[in-house]
Amino acid sequence: MVVLVILLIIALIGGYLTVTTYQDKKRREAEREKYKKPLSAERHQIPDKKKKIAPLQEMYTAAVIPYTPREKPKMKPLLKAGSLAIVIDDMGASLQELNALTSLNVPLTFSVIPQLPHATEVATTAHGKGYEVMVHLPMEPKGYPQRRLEQNGLLLSLSDEEIERQVRRYLDLVPYAAGANNHMGSRFTEDSAKMLPVMQVLKQKRLYFLDSKTTPLSVGYSLAHELGMKSGSRNVFLDNVQEVGAIRTQLQQAAQIARKRGYAIAICHPHKVTIEALTQVLPELKAEGITFVKLSQVVE
Repeated sequence: MVVLVILLIIALIGGYLTVTTYQDKKRREAEREKYKKPLSAERHQIPDKKKKIAPLQEMYTAAVIPYTPREKPKMKPLLKAGSLAIVIDDMGASLQELNALTSLNVPLTFSVIPQLPHATEVATTAHGKGYEVMVHLPMEPKGYPQRRLEQNGLLLSLSDEEIERQVRRYLDLVPYAAGANNHMGSRFTEDSAKMLPVMQVLKQKRLYFLDSKTTPLSVGYSLAHELGMKSGSRNVFLDNVQEVGAIRTQLQQAAQIARKRGYAIAICHPHKVTIEALTQVLPELKAEGITFVKLSQVVE
């Protein structure tokens, strides 16, 4: 008896669902028919050629912004393949060195040690002649204090505040600086925590940083990049051996890197023998197609 009742209930439910489904289907078909457009409405009517309709003109009500010409952004000058930037470190001892080097008529970049007696005078004179100036930051080397360092150099023992204050003082002593690189610093430049306050001051002043690479473990270049600063890294030291022949060889190596990579950065010093070598070799390299540029043209 129970089974019959269950079967009867199932039959009733099935019938109800069938009827409901059928009604729902018919309703959807009726809706579709209601919104169907007649075929004639789909045909494009050819406009009457004789009847011309004037275009509708309405007042433009949006706010009108007057045109203001913008200054074109300054583009970084395109470098020729084989561009060489030569940085002269340890400047500031005398104007005689500067005069001898500027007589070469090559866009050298002069890095001035703030503590040297003619630092401000050399920086001002070089800038006045159209040359690029840098601050040569004295930093603690390995072997200090046995190895000499300029007075008031940057030491690992200084606090961050003392380091920042010292860097700002350097910038006051070397006006017109476009960037900075480390003088010595084989120990200091390996310490990220101590290099950070240096970089923060340079970034605030919008200066670039050149890593002199006095140690292969220097963090200067990578840290500058992390902070979003323009920076570069020295490729060749020209005058570690102070002989004309040796400097000539190093210059050829720098030129080879410039040709292969597009540019190179070389560092040397205002030694008499270095100036003699530059006087001999630079015209030869220029004749070979090497282009001499300011350091700011190759830092990225």
